Order: sequence, then C-alpha cells, then structure tokens
Amino acid sequence: MTRLKRTPLYEAYSDYGAKTIDFGGWELPVQFSGIKDEHEAVRTRAGLFDVSHMGEIEVKGTGSLAYLQKMMTNDVSKLDSGGAQYTAMCYENGGTVDDLLVYKLADDHYVLVVNAANIEKDYSWLQDYLSSDVQLKNLSEETAQLALQGPSAEKVLQKLAGDFDLGSIGFFKFSQGVGLNGHKALVSRTGYTGEDGFEIYCDARDAVSLWREILEAGKEEGVVPCGLGARDTLRFEANLALYGQELSADISPLEAGIGFAVKLNKEEDFIGKAALKQQKENGLPRKLTGIEMIERGIPRHGYPVYKGDRKIGEVTTGTQSPTLKKNIGLVLLETDEAAPGNVLEVEIRGKRLKAAVAATPFYKRDKK
Repeated sequence: MTRLKRTPLYEAYSDYGAKTIDFGGWELPVQFSGIKDEHEAVRTRAGLFDVSHMGEIEVKGTGSLAYLQKMMTNDVSKLDSGGAQYTAMCYENGGTVDDLLVYKLADDHYVLVVNAANIEKDYSWLQDYLSSDVQLKNLSEETAQLALQGPSAEKVLQKLAGDFDLGSIGFFKFSQGVGLNGHKALVSRTGYTGEDGFEIYCDARDAVSLWREILEAGKEEGVVPCGLGARDTLRFEANLALYGQELSADISPLEAGIGFAVKLNKEEDFIGKAALKQQKENGLPRKLTGIEMIERGIPRHGYPVYKGDRKIGEVTTGTQSPTLKKNIGLVLLETDEAAPGNVLEVEIRGKRLKAAVAATPFYKRDKK
C-alpha cells in the first residue's frame, strides 16, 4: 500500500481538529469545524486553507517567453513582472492537459502553479517540448502555499505585513519578498473561492509558523482553518473549473467555459490551437452550463442528464449550495439544450428528477 503524501502543514492539522481524506494521493483535511461553517466564514469573514499540495514549476532562460507562448493557450506576452495569468495547456486535439497560473517574476523568469494530481504529468509534458535556452525546475517540495480568503483577508494579513501595504497588490498581481512576521513570502491577490483574498507562497519550513500566526491574528475577525470540502463548494458556486471534473483530456477549455483564457488570435501557434480554432468555427457541440433542481435531489458528479429518452449530458459537479440553499449543478450539456430555463431530467439513484438550466456563476461577490 502506497503511503499518502503529506504537506509541510500535516503536523498542525490535529491541533485544529482536522478530518483528513485521500485526495489524489494526498492526506488532506476535508474539514476542520464543518464544511458549512467554513464556507460561511469565507463568504462573510475569512478562512485559511492549506494549498501546499499544489505544484510550482520554475521556468527560466532567454527562451522562456517563446516557450510559454507555445505551451499555453493564453497570451503570456501580456504579462508584466508582478502579474499572474490564468491559462491552460492543451493536447493537439484540444483536450486539456491542465489549467494553471503563470506568475511572471521577471523577464525570462516565471513560475507555473499547477494542480496537485498533475504535477508529474505536467512536468513531463513541459520537458517534452523544452528547448536549450529554457530551464525547468520543480519547486513543489520546497514550497508551501496558504490561501487566506474572504472579505476580512486583507485586514488580517496586514497585521503580519508591517509597513508593507497589502492594498497595493491589485487583483491577479503579486509582490515578492513580503515580510510576514519575519517570514519572506510571495503574496498574490488570487484565489479559488470567488472572494477577495491572497495566496501566500513561502518556504516549506515556514509553513506551520505562518499558519498559526495568521489564525492567531485573525481570531478577533473570526478567521477559521478550512478544508477541501469548503474549498470545493466555494469554487463551485463561483463557477471556477476543477481539473478532473469540468476540465480533462476529453474536455477542451472552450467546452468548459474558460474561453477567456484561450487566445486564438495570438500570433504564435500553441499546442492545440488548430483543434480549438476548428471547434470554435464549427460551433461547440457541448458546453458547460448550470442547472437548478426543480424536484428534490442533489445532482452529483457523473450523473447522466436526459431530455426525454435521450442522454444529452452529464453532471460535472453538484451539491446543495450553502450560500443559496438550493440544489444546483454544473453540467456538460449538448449546446442546443443549454438555453436558460430549459427543463431537463437528472438521473439520481435510478430516478429521473426535473431540473432547469440556470445562469452561472451561481454566486458573485459584491465588489463595493
């Protein structure tokens, strides 16, 4: 039996009442105080996540930009130093290798943040196309990542940041070498919850101290440690794709609704560009859309969706929304059936129950 991988924060989990599960070969907390409580904390105050299972891959060298333009669907040339960009990597047929973030540290120096289950696959894929003027390095083991998310995130983290003004970091921007109670970190205004907040990259050896110090600083504001359960319900309500569900080798970025990260008009050819262009020109046969249950039942990943006797799609993610108190889902659906209000049936435990196509995202924060 293979032992599950653990993040540098594993030793602190039990102090906060974590319940751990096997998540793609990692022993990670599904919850601490409870999924609904943690979800609500992030929507109304702030929550702290251990995201150290995510992968970090450094790309350096004079050929870095040309290389990334070939590998990524988005236009990396638009990035300034101190900027982050959401993108995807595709196979030649348009299927998705992974969705990821690109951080531009400096000219000819980038870091890619990839999904935990895809670290080895992505690194191998990137190596296959490497040119002599580019160097790759897997930084995953030496890097920890914490995510402080929610409306109180800036106020809480500022207590650790001293004279550095976190308000100066704009959305999808970051600052390197920020001192957080003496720990040097890359602090990025990004997240996976639909809320304002920060992702904090630090030396793995600093992770436990920083985790404890952030929670201590956030006591007054009601900041709580959060697990994978709340992370999933939060990202789902905000319609943020999860690799392995909304995206896969069989689902293209266009089908998954992240066409904004696919720049078919950039000059450089990228892997999968021709297939994606053809998809767009011919019209997508299927697309990701939301549904809301009319009859009582919760749509879950993999459940088939029907119109009459015809199967027209499949649920990618579904749950009872803690914010909306409704049973909702994301469905990869035949495009002709994706009109808002269209009534469909989801097969739940052998019964077909009515649902209606609904607009996404299900939740959007008030940006006052």
